[in-house]
Amino acid sequence: MKLLDCTLRDGGYYNSWNFPLNVTNKYLEAMASAGVDIVELGLRSMINKGFKGASAYTTDSYIRTLTIPAGLSVAVMINATEIVGDEPQNDVLRKLFPNDAATSPVDVVRIACHVHEFVKALPACNWLKARGYIVGFNLMQVADRTQEEVEALSLEASKFPIDALYFADSMGSMDPGQTSQIISWLRKHWRGAMGIHTHDNMGLALSNTLQAVKDGVTWLDATVTGMGRGPGNARTEELVIEVADMRKQSINMVPLMSVIRSYFQPLKNQCGWGSNPYYYLSGKYGIHPTYIQEMLGDSRYSEEDILAAINHLKVEGGKKFSFNALDATRHFYQGDAKGEWAPESLISGREVLILGAGPGVAEHKVAIESYIAARKPVVVALNTQSAVAQNLIDVRVACHPVRLLADCEAHAALPQPLITPASMLPTDVLESLNGKKLLDFGLTVKANTFSFAATNAVLPNSLVISYALALATSGKASRVLLAGFDGYGADDPRTKEMQKVLELYKDANALDVTSITPTNYSVPTLSVYAMQGV
Repeated sequence: MKLLDCTLRDGGYYNSWNFPLNVTNKYLEAMASAGVDIVELGLRSMINKGFKGASAYTTDSYIRTLTIPAGLSVAVMINATEIVGDEPQNDVLRKLFPNDAATSPVDVVRIACHVHEFVKALPACNWLKARGYIVGFNLMQVADRTQEEVEALSLEASKFPIDALYFADSMGSMDPGQTSQIISWLRKHWRGAMGIHTHDNMGLALSNTLQAVKDGVTWLDATVTGMGRGPGNARTEELVIEVADMRKQSINMVPLMSVIRSYFQPLKNQCGWGSNPYYYLSGKYGIHPTYIQEMLGDSRYSEEDILAAINHLKVEGGKKFSFNALDATRHFYQGDAKGEWAPESLISGREVLILGAGPGVAEHKVAIESYIAARKPVVVALNTQSAVAQNLIDVRVACHPVRLLADCEAHAALPQPLITPASMLPTDVLESLNGKKLLDFGLTVKANTFSFAATNAVLPNSLVISYALALATSGKASRVLLAGFDGYGADDPRTKEMQKVLELYKDANALDVTSITPTNYSVPTLSVYAMQGV
């Protein structure tokens, strides 16, 4: 049995592979004490875009600066993408590995490849073996392949002297039963050692690894605290205990727990890897965990945005990560806008006051209510915002399907009509709003665009504030006043997104927009305290 820790490779996606030298040496000591056999110190790559630390390249010269305990083997990983391009494969390998194993500190080379790269990448095994390296191949995203496809892969693998044929539960979607099934399919033709690399989307990384051991897998991956993209991996601190029991081996966990306490746990608290309900859903529906990781790291994505994105990717397919696909998940309204209700009947010639969710509404509630009583604007509340008296709110607006679904009970209890693109909403959302008075104002999303028609509008995004501004404009209001748009921190992406909305709206020669409570946005301001009447 080989226990391989790949923290410095898989965990590098969080810190750009920039691990402090003193931490790396403490980590190496901890691995040796905990019974780990092989440490994968990072990637070996020739791609140089943006700053990345030493573990993104893991050169021989860097490895020689480390204090590697006796008995601990060293591995690096290369991505098949770099060796299956136009340049001759052996030329690329010669650049990546200028030294034979006898003169290199690297013992093991693993090649990570997608199914479509596997056959082209396999000859690299011969080149590396001829130079004395132990070679592993890591097959990614095999969980959703058919039996015939997996057995065909095992046949191709059997033609080469691979030391360990790995399969990775790339989407974290497998359970122990599926793990056994994949192993049995690979065993159709492959008779050599097998390895497994599990992800913890559904909290099954350790269970799947231990099941694989029962099924004869002998190379086991793990990372400290599970550090890895998205939900992370099987946790080294747990797997070493299980393996030590199997081996009837005594290990020393103190150095490992010490480096977790001093470095890895604080970094985990900062970066947030580890499973959660979003990762669970991504595993359940075979969605690439990087989608979840990117959304959790971007404050523009609310809870409903993330859930909506998961629902979108579940239908459209999300096994391969794409920033374009991620952005599309926030835009639910494509094609021609539909709508049946004209807001001009309610708004024409009147001031519109839009109530946001910021603390400014509650803080200045008395003054806002006095202004409403005196000036009689059309009061539009976003979603379920209810800081001011219900009888002073004329209508509510909401357009985000998942937010609507989450808020359906609240909307049912609120007395105001709900302005929403009803004729464009999914059936389950409409059913959840059954019995609620809906005013159908349609929308469609087109980048960097505001335009306004009688019963619908074109918006740059599906944010509810964009929808509310369009409503006021199509309704021919005299002007728009904002309350409760305090803003976020200067570096918060939500601030930049909202500011862009306001700038696009201004460029569309739409209505004047003024905030009557404090705001960080670049819009004119007035004081609500001067607008209350005598």
